[in-house]
Amino acid sequence: MTAGNEPGSDPGLTAELATACTDLLAQVAHTGRLPRRAELEHLRTLGEHCAEAGYGLREVVAHGLAATRRAWHTLPDVTAASGVGDLRRTGDAVLAATEAALGALGEGHERAQRMAARQEEAARREFIDDLLHGRTDLGALAERAERFGLRLASAYAVAVAAVDGPAADVHHLASRVERELVGRFGERDVLLTGKDGRLVCIAPDSERVVLEAFTELALRPGTGYRPVRRVATGRRHSGASGVLRSYEEALGALDAAERLALPAQQLKAEELLVFPVLMRDRAAMADLVRTVLGPLTEARGGARPLLDTIVVQSETAYVNAEAARRLGLSVRTLGYRLERIKALTGYDPSDALQRFTLETAAMGARLLNWPEQPL
Repeated sequence: MTAGNEPGSDPGLTAELATACTDLLAQVAHTGRLPRRAELEHLRTLGEHCAEAGYGLREVVAHGLAATRRAWHTLPDVTAASGVGDLRRTGDAVLAATEAALGALGEGHERAQRMAARQEEAARREFIDDLLHGRTDLGALAERAERFGLRLASAYAVAVAAVDGPAADVHHLASRVERELVGRFGERDVLLTGKDGRLVCIAPDSERVVLEAFTELALRPGTGYRPVRRVATGRRHSGASGVLRSYEEALGALDAAERLALPAQQLKAEELLVFPVLMRDRAAMADLVRTVLGPLTEARGGARPLLDTIVVQSETAYVNAEAARRLGLSVRTLGYRLERIKALTGYDPSDALQRFTLETAAMGARLLNWPEQPL
């Protein structure tokens, strides 16, 4: 529907439609000919204009059938000197022309609807891109948001799902999740789109249940859909800049989970705030890793086996039997590795402060992709 038009607000258009249909069918009734290509294309154009003016397909069809009735009334005059057979043939021609005319009107109407849907989707995608990148004046963003039912003065949160697969899979999954969300909750002020190989869902903080349902659907979408690796949700923030901040927090959580190989599929930014703090001063973190863990590179086999040992020891709360099992080592070999770590670094995991330093440096190494990536 064209902005500013009320449904059924253009009587001149419906009069033109009625005239076109009546004239065509009256000629068919008199001559028995088929509708011409130009006549059908004119009807398609009228169908488009009706859709743009806000007329539903049912109304358009009703006008076409009304024209058929008017044309039908001319049949007795056309066949007055003829027999019943001529009347039947003429009636068949009118009905065939009616079918073609209604088909053309419907095609035009659907063509306009598809075009409007594509334009709406393009505008929606552009709005989301601007919203998530802060490229537009906040006042202009707030005005555009009203078109999509968002009130940016409220608090919003953003959930981001990482999808493994091509863009077609992302689009396929986005359509599935959106249909399900609309079916469950109706048309609420929620935006969902595929972006950069991810699914992004923006919802008011008051509708956290929507984000929970989005997470569940993304992780378990059903047969025929590629599930996502994990979903991260940013914290609630107010305003257009708040949406951007929540989105960046969700992306940061996904990035940290990838770097640290976290097993969790559902992540919340507030539970991972330690990682932005650790990486706020990247140079200081790199210096910590070099100073504390750098000597591990002198070990036979390099730093990686000993670094993994520090990580697994921390994850298992320093239960040697469990750590050895996860590493595929004997407890005796694990003990040897721990002695090597202590000897090379000078830090003793049995001391609380030194253990904290080792664990922090190991976490920084994973975030910086050391030792694979030189510092």
